[in-house]
Amino acid sequence: MSAPVLRAAPAAELTARRRKHGPLRWVILAVVCLLAVVTAAPFLLLVLNAFKSSADYSANGPLAWPTSFTLDAFTGYLSRVNFPVALTNSVVISVLVAFLGVAIGLLAAYAIGVGRVRGSTLIVSVLLLATMLPHEALIYPLFYGAQALGLLNTIWSVVIVFTVLQAAFATYLLSSVMSTVPRELLEAAALDGASRWQVLWRVVMPVLRPTLAVLVVFFFIWTWNEFYVPLVLLADPGSQTVPIALSTLRGQHSIDITVLNAGSLLSLIPTLAFFLIFQRTLSRGVTAGAIK
Repeated sequence: MSAPVLRAAPAAELTARRRKHGPLRWVILAVVCLLAVVTAAPFLLLVLNAFKSSADYSANGPLAWPTSFTLDAFTGYLSRVNFPVALTNSVVISVLVAFLGVAIGLLAAYAIGVGRVRGSTLIVSVLLLATMLPHEALIYPLFYGAQALGLLNTIWSVVIVFTVLQAAFATYLLSSVMSTVPRELLEAAALDGASRWQVLWRVVMPVLRPTLAVLVVFFFIWTWNEFYVPLVLLADPGSQTVPIALSTLRGQHSIDITVLNAGSLLSLIPTLAFFLIFQRTLSRGVTAGAIK
């Protein structure tokens, strides 16, 4: 007789908890839905106004539904801006910075976090300070340095600058993670005859793979959205990136909002596609970091 009572008690208790927390769950769900709408509102307005005509926008405003969907804004943007060149420059710069920054940061962090370099705390502090400095404070030495090296108005000036900056951040982050790797694991690999490179690629690298994937995604997006340093170092239209190409749409006294929205939407698509492609990798990296 006791067995049915023991089985029914947890079910009744679960039902009571659901009734107790039922209204609270609906409130939380409503708040989350409201936040999702507020977050998506700018993107929806961007899409809405990108398919309007200039006359429609001037007559009805940005919040009105288009009287007719048109591609005039996209045609106007592509006629004013050499978008394929700007897109190619942005993709090349962002991809190179993302992977080179992570690779250099991994090697430097391996020497600091696992190799136990003398003065590692000071080195990490300097790297952290470098990531905290505003770009405006570095623009003069960067400009004259690129000019002296003959890299001004070439994408390599921006690639070098942001690779160094992103590698400094990657070194700071990865060295902290590597310092928590058990010494016994590294010593066991060394006793098995593994060299330092084999320890890095076969022992440390698999542990850090989720974190490295997250850094690649973040570095790509951060570099893609950079504006100030490329604006100064890339004055030549043939080397400009997508954000700089968008800034050229602003006139001295007027601006075509629909064309600007169309250009912003086109510039957003590559980063959105990159994020969606690596979404699972990003979520796994965040989950792995939370579990550890």
